[in-house]
Amino acid sequence: MNIVILAAGQGKRMHSQLPKVLHPIGGKALASHVIDTARSLSPERLILVYGHGGTIVRSTLAADDICWAEQAQQLGTGHAVAQALPQLSSAAQTLVLYGDVPLISAATLGRLLQAAGQGVAVLTVDLADPTGYGRIVRDAAGNVLRIVEQKDADAAEKAIREINTGIMVLPTDRLAGWLSALKNDNAQGEYYLTDLVALAVDAGISVKTAQPAAEWEVLGVNSKLQLAELERRHQRNQAERLMVDGVRLVDPARIDIRGQLTHGRDVAIDVGCVFEGRVELGDAVEVGPYCVLKNVKVGPGTRIAAFCHFEDATIGPDGVLGPYARLRPGAELGPEVHIGNFVEVKKSRIGAQSKANHLAYIGDAEIGQRVNIGAGTITCNYDGVNKHKTIIEDDAFIGSDTQLVAPVTVGRGATLGAGTTLTKNAPPDTLTVSRAKQMSLTGWQRPIKEKK
Repeated sequence: MNIVILAAGQGKRMHSQLPKVLHPIGGKALASHVIDTARSLSPERLILVYGHGGTIVRSTLAADDICWAEQAQQLGTGHAVAQALPQLSSAAQTLVLYGDVPLISAATLGRLLQAAGQGVAVLTVDLADPTGYGRIVRDAAGNVLRIVEQKDADAAEKAIREINTGIMVLPTDRLAGWLSALKNDNAQGEYYLTDLVALAVDAGISVKTAQPAAEWEVLGVNSKLQLAELERRHQRNQAERLMVDGVRLVDPARIDIRGQLTHGRDVAIDVGCVFEGRVELGDAVEVGPYCVLKNVKVGPGTRIAAFCHFEDATIGPDGVLGPYARLRPGAELGPEVHIGNFVEVKKSRIGAQSKANHLAYIGDAEIGQRVNIGAGTITCNYDGVNKHKTIIEDDAFIGSDTQLVAPVTVGRGATLGAGTTLTKNAPPDTLTVSRAKQMSLTGWQRPIKEKK
């Protein structure tokens, strides 16, 4: 089939320089959700009709399988589809979608396509308050006759509760003739795509309808309020899928997934967590409250305490991390590693069973197994121009308040005394210290606060 996605609108009510279809839901542009759903149907042609913000829309959504059609003037939905006509395969049906209706499902579209056959099908829904939507007008036998827009409807038509969602399937070999026959003598002075329904009926072509599984599938975004409402619906959908698959969420209303989250069995996630990019949680992983994980792989059995921020990192099995731990890009932790409160790790590999439990910075380092990093330890990796590497071999013990001035190596089994500033390599199995001579000064008095 052909799929045409209409994405040319300005979105004035968004009050933003960003084109409406690029505003995000779940960390992904509205139109990207629609494109992904369209791809799942394996169309022969996928055409995106763009207009406002054309350059940024094309650069943001560009892909090898997308064809582009520009609608320089926004003269209505019928005019928009007409811009895609030259790129449509006439032998296939054409499905029309909207770039600001992000939650439409492939299952619903499948039912619509099945209903259409080789004719016309419209996705409709019954609303308690249909104000603002086009109404589906049927005859006494229930056959669709036409669609009338709200501004053109009379009192009886406005009382109809079945509305047009805008999503429809059309026979492509009829489109050119029907679109050329459209008129704009209506309340909005636009060429309505919905007028094709009456033209199809006049031509003796059946018009069928299908309904979505849920009303929220066909809700569009025209304001920041609607954007926020659909964001929560999208997050709720993802939370429900996680729980069906066995993940324990303390509160499904307080989780944000802005990418792809995969998981093993017996995973538990506390409130307020944000998952961005691609995140993988192994079996029995526990994530404490208010953590942010972006492009992170977490090994099975690892426990992450509250308020941790991890990005582009790999965590081995059975780790213990946080609270308030930070893993920056390039952090790789082996099995049973402990990273405690206010410890930051950047572009470093830490071997199995090593620990940095308090107030440390580990950057550009290679740390072996069973290493203990004392509180207040810093790898001084930056000389003001270049970054340098620190190597700490297996079974070393780094005392508290130690500075390792890279490039430097701590040998296997070495011990650094507390307060050491290491500027040369520390030999293995040896205690290395660097301290000034301790003195006690008699007669010294602590300063007192001067009176103003």
